[in-house]
Amino acid sequence: MTIFKKIIEGEIPADIVYEDEHCLAFRDVNPQAPTHILLIPKKEIASMAEAAQEDQNLLGHLLLRAKDIAAQEGLSKNGFRLVINTNEMAGQTVYHLHIHILGGRAMAWPPG
Repeated sequence: MTIFKKIIEGEIPADIVYEDEHCLAFRDVNPQAPTHILLIPKKEIASMAEAAQEDQNLLGHLLLRAKDIAAQEGLSKNGFRLVINTNEMAGQTVYHLHIHILGGRAMAWPPG
């Protein structure tokens, strides 16, 4: 069981900023920006590489909630970044799909 599943199950506390029947969003304990929120589906999907056609609606739901959460956090005007790391070479360390919502500072490009 991943740490994210334990957060979903309430076994590990988190600073939750949003929750619905499909997903949960909470502040990252190791923030990489002034605002750093992780948005996770309640359905266990290891990574984007493991997402299936049946996950299409869920993935769309996650992106729209990410936009809403960014607005809730006051990030829409100046901008925000959404990041999905997929597997080891991309820096994924928890194998439960998650979207990083980052904002509150200027972001460099390229990111890696």
